[in-house]
Amino acid sequence: MTPPREEARGPEINLSGVIERIVWLDEDTHFTIAELSQENGEKVIILGNLTGVQCGETIDCVGYWERHPMHGPQCRVKSFTSRLPSSVHGIRKYLGSGLIKGIGKTYAEKIVAQFGTRTFEIISHQSARLREVEGIGPGRAKSIKAAWEEQKSLREVMVFLQTYGVTNALCLRIVKAYGENAKKVLTTEPYRVCREVEGIGFKTADKIARNLGLPTAGSQRVDAGIIHTLEELEGEGHSAFPEEGLLEKATNLLGVDRAAVHGRLKELIKENALGTLDTNEVRLIQLRPQENAERSIASSIKRLLSTPHSLPPIHAEKAVTWAQERAGFVFSEAQSQAILMGLSHKVSVLTGGPGTGKTTILKALCDILNAKKVKMVLGAPTGRAAKRLQEATRIPAATIHRLLKFDPSAGGFTANAENPLTTDFVIIDESSMLDTKLAAALLRAIPSSAHVILVGDVNQLPSVGAGNVLHDLIRSEKTAVTRLDTVFRQGARSGIVMIAHEILHGNAHPPAPEDNLTQLDYHRDIHFIRADEPEACVQCVTQLCSEILPRALRLDPLRDIQVLAPMHKGTGGIQAFNQALQDKLRGTQTRSARITVGDKVIQTRNNYDKGIFNGDFGVVLESNPETGDWLIDFDGTKVEFERSEQADLQLAYAVSIHKSQGSEFPAVVVPLLRQHSIMLARNLIYTAITRGRKQVILVGDPSAYAMAVKNIQDSGRVTGLLPRLQKID
Repeated sequence: MTPPREEARGPEINLSGVIERIVWLDEDTHFTIAELSQENGEKVIILGNLTGVQCGETIDCVGYWERHPMHGPQCRVKSFTSRLPSSVHGIRKYLGSGLIKGIGKTYAEKIVAQFGTRTFEIISHQSARLREVEGIGPGRAKSIKAAWEEQKSLREVMVFLQTYGVTNALCLRIVKAYGENAKKVLTTEPYRVCREVEGIGFKTADKIARNLGLPTAGSQRVDAGIIHTLEELEGEGHSAFPEEGLLEKATNLLGVDRAAVHGRLKELIKENALGTLDTNEVRLIQLRPQENAERSIASSIKRLLSTPHSLPPIHAEKAVTWAQERAGFVFSEAQSQAILMGLSHKVSVLTGGPGTGKTTILKALCDILNAKKVKMVLGAPTGRAAKRLQEATRIPAATIHRLLKFDPSAGGFTANAENPLTTDFVIIDESSMLDTKLAAALLRAIPSSAHVILVGDVNQLPSVGAGNVLHDLIRSEKTAVTRLDTVFRQGARSGIVMIAHEILHGNAHPPAPEDNLTQLDYHRDIHFIRADEPEACVQCVTQLCSEILPRALRLDPLRDIQVLAPMHKGTGGIQAFNQALQDKLRGTQTRSARITVGDKVIQTRNNYDKGIFNGDFGVVLESNPETGDWLIDFDGTKVEFERSEQADLQLAYAVSIHKSQGSEFPAVVVPLLRQHSIMLARNLIYTAITRGRKQVILVGDPSAYAMAVKNIQDSGRVTGLLPRLQKID
């Protein structure tokens, strides 16, 4: 939401009062609309950058009156100071806001009734006296005291960081990391924060450091700039980068002499803070975790290829014939060869697009291995992909993270080289999603005698994380590879498959554009609705997802329909679609993009403690007013999220096409506009269309579709894996 338009500006005024409620809060910009209760009881609306304000606290603000055409008079705040409330009402409101874990409205009433205006003093200096309040025992008193101290640290950090654009959620993460030392760390070692707290980048730390007077070309700043540059490149998918290119990018970022950057780069390499790889063409520089992961992948592939298998005797040709009879149809030559390949090669890759028979091959392989009582492990990077694999093969399958069993206390996977998986055969689906680090962890945990088949579609987008593992394995020619390119799925409902393959062959013509949303022929499974302008596109997508598709196909708008958009910002971006769909499906104009009960969300970071991973979809079931915790349903798994963990959740009525990898949905709606041009590419539109299982509806401008299909965008990812694999003898 943008700040309301100013109509008339009055003279400067001073207001004081208690924040009664937060009407709107933008976590990114800190723009806030709040209701302020003045000492005379009069309530007014205030708005502006009110970083960190909470219900119940008292603020003194300087601003001016303006009149909004819809909402009337309100005070636009230029500056403010906050202080803890001193009145009984303010204290009760502050404690009852859920800000202090362990105190909700009920206990706020009891505590204030017991201690009155001395409440804050009691909590700060005599917290044991909280046990005088009915219902508060030693445990709750201790947790209230701890939460109070954390909130004090959080307030300090928020005040300090309010000029640097750091969100409240990230302030909370900093306090979680450093506790009462948070402000001290920020003021003495700001670059440490960008290394250790996810979400705090170099640029924020650099602003703080420059304001504190740290030297521009000091080693602390230059080292942080080099590492930040590599981290940014890793975020773009590169697991390594040429030294000259790195020097250029880091020098531009830091604005210092290139020689100073080169000198510090040499020191970082000498200190083993960074890794290097010399190829025939260039010298590559890597962050240590990426270097270690690539070395591990190459080592694991060599180990697997050089170790005899543990399978029982299998007559492969007879096994294929048996599997054909069991399936009830004759396999194509490529399918038969793929099955033979999987049985005869220790490490193999199976790649092909939709409708080319990958599922048939996997089902046949599993039937053969099951008949021979071979121990199998089946997995995929996402829960949805694992579920599909299990349904196709009728063999239990799990996500890779669950197969490897992350142990939070040990900080790593339980299944590893010392404690490998108990299996003779491993099948991993959606392998194009494997980034370098996850692939390394997986391969380390596979016993040397086991067979491995990596199944994936190399025409999809590369992994969200750094690396290009499936492509590098294929290009290395160290593993057996079967490519499937014949389409077997035919008929009226195979439009998704046919269009997907036309995209791969560069056919830039979309399905015939349609105008009438209410008269779509659902015997066909792919449609193109023309909506050239962003506003019309948003309106059309919202109507499809909230009314037309749920009614026509009896689909749940939260769980069965997914909007996949190419870009985040702009009128036709993910944020706009999320806001429109939240308003429509929640049934209220909340003036807030904040997540509430009933919203569809996506996890944006691996949370090993919770067993919830980047890309998992959920629905918020409950919000605890006492603690601020949420209960979220992730595909049948109910998980509690504390406030500090909620920063990793985003609205998910619409998500990026990258985030949809590994998932399929009964219905997919894909907006395509010319304003998306910077992101439009063949593998992007191909990935989006192949996420739809029953219906795909493209909405937008046909010329944007053509633009995407014509743009053959090589991932261009720089990795060190291919040269490392090529050295395997």
